Formats: sequence, structure tokens, C-alpha cells
Amino acid sequence: MSLQSNIMTEMKAAMKAKDQVALEALRAIKSALLLAKTEAGAGDELPEEEEIKLLQKLVKQRKDSATIYTEQGRGDLAAPELAQAAVIEKFLPEQLSVDEIAKIVDDIIAKTGAEGMKDMGKVMGMASKEMAGKADGKAISTIVKQKLA
Repeated sequence: MSLQSNIMTEMKAAMKAKDQVALEALRAIKSALLLAKTEAGAGDELPEEEEIKLLQKLVKQRKDSATIYTEQGRGDLAAPELAQAAVIEKFLPEQLSVDEIAKIVDDIIAKTGAEGMKDMGKVMGMASKEMAGKADGKAISTIVKQKLA
């Protein structure tokens, strides 16, 4: 089943359950999908990689907003943002654990022969491509820095 039809099914369920937070998050996904489809050159269906990037962007926006709200002492505004991020994350592929990311980064460092921070760009490029949609870029970057330092 396509992401769009999954979203519509979940929206109907959220409406029946009167779950405003889930409904708001699902409407945001639907809106972002429609916007991406109407952009110049986009076909009728978005490739799965594009859908994943779009979902990751929406999750990151919500988490960044929640962080800002928390720093300003507005937990009442941060909680719905985090709840929406959780709803959106349900549509992302299973995320890798820190240990799994570290193992993949070790393999990439061994393949490329990277030595030190000067090779970080090369390692990050390969790691980001290999773990696209399965791991957060910030987590990958942190682990790569630890391994190359």
C-alpha cells in the first residue's frame, strides 16, 4: 500500500477516535506529499526515497520546535510537537540502533582506509547513502566524529 493511502486510512481512524494530535500530524504529511507532487517535474507517485526524506524532514522540524519550546520553558507547546513527531515516525522504516550505526561506520572506515578528521566527508557521504532513512544524520555524524578522532 502506498504512503498516501496509508495516510488516508490513518486519518479516517484518527477522525473517528477524535485524536487531534495524530490528525494534525497526518494532515501535515498529506500536505507535504501533495506539495512535493505538484513541484515541477514530479510525477504522479513519489519515489520511496523522496517520501522517506520528506517524513524525516517533518520529524526533524517537530523535534527542533520541541527543543526550542523546552529551552524557553514552554513544555505545554513542546509536548504536542513531540507527539506529532511520534505519529510521523510510524511511517518511517525501522531505525538503526547506535551499535548498528557504529558497526556500519566501522565497516565504511575499513573500506575507505579513512584516517582522521580529514576523511570525515568521504565517510559521511558513504554512511549517509548506506543508512538513508534508517538513521538520523546527526547520530551518524556524532559516531563518525568519535571513530575518526
